[in-house]
Amino acid sequence: MSYALVVQVRNVTRLLLSLLAHRPENPAAVRATLTEWKVELSAGTIAAGTVTFTVTNGGSIPHALEVEGQGIEQETYEVYCPVGNDSHKKLGMETELKVGPAGATALDYDAGTTSMRTPSIKAIRVTGGGTVIQILPGPFPFPDSAAPILQQFGDEREGLESQVKNGPYSNNVARAAGTFAFTAWDKGATQDSVDGVAEFASQDGARWKLVLDRVQTKDVPHHPRFGGVVLGLYYHGNTAVHTPLVPTINSAVALWAFGKLYKNGTLVTDNAMVHVMLLSRTRREGDFTLACWDCSRNKIEELQLQILPGPGEPKFEAPGGFLFVNWEKSSSTKPAN
Repeated sequence: MSYALVVQVRNVTRLLLSLLAHRPENPAAVRATLTEWKVELSAGTIAAGTVTFTVTNGGSIPHALEVEGQGIEQETYEVYCPVGNDSHKKLGMETELKVGPAGATALDYDAGTTSMRTPSIKAIRVTGGGTVIQILPGPFPFPDSAAPILQQFGDEREGLESQVKNGPYSNNVARAAGTFAFTAWDKGATQDSVDGVAEFASQDGARWKLVLDRVQTKDVPHHPRFGGVVLGLYYHGNTAVHTPLVPTINSAVALWAFGKLYKNGTLVTDNAMVHVMLLSRTRREGDFTLACWDCSRNKIEELQLQILPGPGEPKFEAPGGFLFVNWEKSSSTKPAN
C-alpha cells in the first residue's frame, strides 16, 4: 500500500502517520522543520509503527510536508515540500526517513540526518544571441492564470495587481539591438559572483551600457536570492516562487545583481537593480508575444535582462521607468577553470 500525506503549514502543526500496520504503545515522534530550501528531521530512522510528526515552518513563505513510500519493513520514505508543483522540492526541500523492524528503539539507530544541497562551485558562461527586443509597459496576457497565485503574495499583492494592468510583463515589444555576455559563479548560499557587460540601444535610440558589479544576497518573502546566483531553477508562474507575472519556466541560470548603468556614455547609477535569466522560451517567433502560461518544457534559449533603479532612486528615462530586454536565441557553456 502506498502512503501519501500532505499538510499545509504556516506555523506549527502535528500529524499522525501509520507507516506500517504495527502500532506500538509509544508512537515515534519526529520533528520536521521547513525552511528555504531544506527539510530537517530530528530523526533519520525510526521503528515501524505509528509516528507523530511535529511540523514547523521556519521559512518566510508557505510550505507543506508530504511523506511518500510503500508499507514494507526496511522501507525508505521520501519526505519533501510539494508546494509549487514540486518546485520547492527541486530547490532542495527533500530528505529521507528510513523505517526499521517493528519493536526496535531509537537507540538502535544513528542520529537523524537531513538532506540539503551540498555547496559546490558551479559556473556558467552565457552569450546573448538572436533577435533582441525591448519589452515595454502593457497588460499581462494571462491575468486569470496568475490571479490564484497572487492571493499568496500578501502585502505585495496590490502592487502586482497594478502590474497586471500595466507592467513589464506584456506583449508590447519593440525591436532593439545590442550584445550581452556574462559569467556567473554559484558557490552555494554565500560568495556567489558575476562578471559581465550588456550594451544595447533602446526603442527611443538611447544607448545603454550595464556593467554587472556584485550580486544581491538579501532574501525577501516570495523572492529568494539563493545567494545571488542559482543554476537550474524551476520557478515563476504557478510555483509561487517569485512573481507569477512571468510564465512558469525552467532556467539554466538566474541571478540577482547590482550594476553600473550608463546612458549615452553618462553614468545614471552605480546601484542599478538587475535580474537576469537564461530561461525556457516564453515568446513566440515573429511578433514575440508571450506564448504560454507554462513554458517550462520549452527550449532554454531566451536571455532576459531586467534593470530597475536602486532603492530610493528616480525612475529611468525610459518607458515605465525600467529597462527590460530579451535576446531570443542565446546559448551557454561551462567556462574553463
